[in-house]
Amino acid sequence: MTTPIEKKYTDSRPNSQKKYQSSEKLFPNGVTHDARMMKPFPYYISHAEGSKKWDIDGNEYVDYKSGHGAMLLGHAHPEIIKVVNETIAKGSLPGASTELEVAWAQAIKNLVPSAEKIRFTSSGTEADMMGMRIMRAYTGKDKIIKFEHHFHGWSDGASATGGVDANWEYGIPKQVLDTMVIIPPNDISIVESTLENDNNIAGIMLEPTGAHMGQYPIRPSFVKELRELCTKKNIVLMFDEVVTGFRVARGGAEEYIGVKPDISSWAKVLGGGLPGGCVTGQAQFMEILEKTPESKGMYHPGTFNAYPISAAAGAKALTIVKNTNVNEIAAERGQQLVTGINNVLTKLEVPGYAYGQDSLVHLKLGVEANSVEDLINMPSDEPNVFNSGALNHQLGLSLLNQGIDSWSASRFIMMASHTEEDVNKTISAMENAFIEAREQGSM
Repeated sequence: MTTPIEKKYTDSRPNSQKKYQSSEKLFPNGVTHDARMMKPFPYYISHAEGSKKWDIDGNEYVDYKSGHGAMLLGHAHPEIIKVVNETIAKGSLPGASTELEVAWAQAIKNLVPSAEKIRFTSSGTEADMMGMRIMRAYTGKDKIIKFEHHFHGWSDGASATGGVDANWEYGIPKQVLDTMVIIPPNDISIVESTLENDNNIAGIMLEPTGAHMGQYPIRPSFVKELRELCTKKNIVLMFDEVVTGFRVARGGAEEYIGVKPDISSWAKVLGGGLPGGCVTGQAQFMEILEKTPESKGMYHPGTFNAYPISAAAGAKALTIVKNTNVNEIAAERGQQLVTGINNVLTKLEVPGYAYGQDSLVHLKLGVEANSVEDLINMPSDEPNVFNSGALNHQLGLSLLNQGIDSWSASRFIMMASHTEEDVNKTISAMENAFIEAREQGSM
């Protein structure tokens, strides 16, 4: 049965509906990214600028997808457009080293304390793949500890969930899955016990603020304990900064938390809105890639490594991050949104809690919480109505109908281009969404 929210969505997007019918004949599930699947059909964007984007039916949205987290500066930033146009006019792929890659790497070193050496990749998934191989090559060991729910791209090893999600592990040999050790976070005794019982562990990787961009938070004290333990056991500590990098702080989560990893993976903000990733690290770990007559080095090719257009955009974006207050603006807008959503939950007597790391805002419904620590201490089977997918789908569609594009009303990624007016509109839309959902019987 079609709900009133769904009907309004469909009626206002006839061109997107037609485009999806064509896409179904071209792409599996009609989309090019699993996160873009939605019912009754996805919307199709024509252009974006600043904090806004517009679909092919002329609907305007305040955008909180933010290019999956890449667009810290906002869409179509004029300085990025200028440098991209200048660079592409000189040739997009010379197949050789360029001055641009040096400038890009220097911009990273200017911000990241642990970045003694750098190797570029084409994406965050590739950066995580490289990081895992460095860990194994450096230690000569096979297994890597990964924490429950933590996301490290879609490569075979990174997709291991310990059997929790069959879709993630579909098509991956058991021998590969067995090289990943999946354990719960926030309990250092479990990590210690795991290392005591298995001497074939090369290192530990994690999203340093918690799984799925901090949706499942972890304590900073736990990260500090991991640092001490990895040093003691002479294994590698790897931060996945693909989303947190240059966002939660100029120097990423390592600056935000105050813990220096051995190596880190980066993407998203790194490329200034263009494809690009990298691994950074302290020299002794990164030198595993160096080949000398006396030693072998880890092989790493890649046609689009340090792609000149991405290098130009990335170097410019990181220079803006270093020299302006874009991080503070995005964080301030994030706090404004968190406060506003929590006020709405209180007003409408909806159980739930909004929280986040500065510019990464999350909403968890169906729980009684007043702090992030409350969320961390909840049992793993604590009810969360978003897990059913029904309510968040209706809330997300309602927000889209009101011109707000979020991650199904459960995640909002802030940009420096978001204004107070944008956020106030979003808070009002959230209140309307809850009211609409109640009126049609969805909650």
